[in-house]
This record gives sequence, structure tokens and C-alpha cells, in this order.
Amino acid sequence: MRATAIAQPNIALIKYWGKRDLERNLPAVGSISITLRDLFTEMQVELDERLTADTLAVNGSVDETMLPRLSACLDLVVGRVRPRASVVSRCNFPVAAGLASSASAFAATTVAAAHAAGKSLGVAALANLAGRSSGSAARSLYGGFAELENRESEIAVSTLCESDQWPLSVVIAITETGPKAVGSTEAMEISRKTSPFYANWVERQDDDLQTARDAIRQRDFEQLAAIAEHNCLKMHSVMWASRPPIVYWNSVTMRCLQTVRKLQGGGAGVFFTIDAGPQVKAICLPEHVQEVRAALAATEGVIDIMESGLGDAARLVEVS
Repeated sequence: MRATAIAQPNIALIKYWGKRDLERNLPAVGSISITLRDLFTEMQVELDERLTADTLAVNGSVDETMLPRLSACLDLVVGRVRPRASVVSRCNFPVAAGLASSASAFAATTVAAAHAAGKSLGVAALANLAGRSSGSAARSLYGGFAELENRESEIAVSTLCESDQWPLSVVIAITETGPKAVGSTEAMEISRKTSPFYANWVERQDDDLQTARDAIRQRDFEQLAAIAEHNCLKMHSVMWASRPPIVYWNSVTMRCLQTVRKLQGGGAGVFFTIDAGPQVKAICLPEHVQEVRAALAATEGVIDIMESGLGDAARLVEVS
């Protein structure tokens, strides 16, 4: 009754911000993401009748903060009447810092827990369960370019393009390593209730999704760059206009954006996106990755640089 699974984080190009149904964790808008290859979260789930409570260790340290959400995820996958679980997590990138660590963690947990419980579930069912725990986790059940659809009563994801069909590169500039001050779910509710831009954000999302779909289908990098940056800036404008304002960026974030603009001015195939955190993700054509990496690494205040290609779906690695 033990299983281990690995999932990669995903980076949204057309963002998900806001929930239509908090109880079922249904998104207010659809989204399109890319799954990363070289960043990962590994989750080992062991169900044990002898345990009296669930436990969670992350990178060798006990983590009580994430445990309630993890237990709720296990309840969804295994059932409320279940053995308690010992969960061990290993992650090779900063946690809760705007790098989609929760997406990869809950995607891997869902896969591992289902196998530990002896359940045979298809990827669509697993994605629906993962999305109930973390809105973006459903996308990490899929590789390459994935779309999380805005459906009325369920979470549904589809693959738009496999990772090897358009092998873009991603350079991530780490500008802070600590957890963000306001969690995404809380921040989304603040925006929904108080931002004067929120209704327009929801109303115009379908247009952005269609533009991005067309760009991906045609492998049109310039079109994808333009719509992804536009959508990113719109999402953060919704946050900034909330009360209280939600500002995840820092001064280094801004300097990284200036670096990307200079690279673009010099002819590099690169564009930026930023999720709910201060880290800057530069998506680029493979032939420009070294130039982009060097320029971001030289940007004042950048703590670290990570690089990744596009990756595959969450997967089981061991069961016993």
C-alpha cells in the first residue's frame, strides 16, 4: 500500500485567476500551460492502518502547513474512511514561491494515492481529482501544452501539443526564495470581490485562449509571445487593482522584465510570463536559450537561474 509518483510543475501562458465555485475548486476561466521537464516533485504515499494521523515531510522536514490540504486530497482520492498516510515529498525547486509547486505536488499525490489504494483511474479522472485540490494541478497530469477548460460542473484538461512537437525552452529567474505572503486562493477571492477589472478579465479570456490555441497550432512564436505577455499583464493588473492590492513582484522582477525587453530588441526569440509570485519565466526558442540565460543571470538581484525544456505527464515510478 505504498506508491511513488513524479509530476512536473506547469507554467500558465494564458492564466487561471479566480474561482467560479470554491467548494468544487472550479476555475472562473480556462487556461493554457506548458509542463516543464527538469523541475519535479516526487510524492511517496504509504497507507498504513497502524497510523493515527496523516504525516507529511517535505525535503526531509516535517510540514504541518500543507498537511490539511494534503489530507483533503487523500480523502478525495482514497475516500474519507481510509488508513492514515505517511507522505514524503521531494522537490528540486523552491516551494510556495510562485513556481507551481502545489500543482506538481498535488498531481503527483493524486497519482501515488490512487495506486497505493489499488484504484485504477484514467488520466481524466485523476486530473479532475487533482484539480479539486489545486486548480492548476490538473494541468500537470498532462505534458507539453495543455488546456484547462472552463466547464460548468467538472475539471477537464486536454493536450494541445506534445512536448516534442514544439520543443521550446524555459529560463526561470529566481528573485526570491521564501514563500509568498498571500496564498493564491485567498488572493483570487480578494480580486473577485474587490477588483474593478475582474469582470472584464473573465469576459475577455475566451478571446485570449483562442488566439493562443491558433498560435500553438501554427507554431507561431511571435503570436504566442504577444498574447501570453498581454494575458500575464492583465492578470497582475487585476491583482494590483484589488483592495488591498496584491503585488507579488519585486524590484528584481521589474529588472528581469527590462532584460527580456532588451533581448527582444536585439532579435532574441523570447517572451516573459509571471504567475502568482515574483519569479520571471522567460520562454524562448532553443537556439536563444544560452543568450537568455546569460542575460537574466547578469541581471542585478537575481538569486538563481533554472532552465528547462518542455516535459511529459505526471507518472507512477514505484508501487509496493
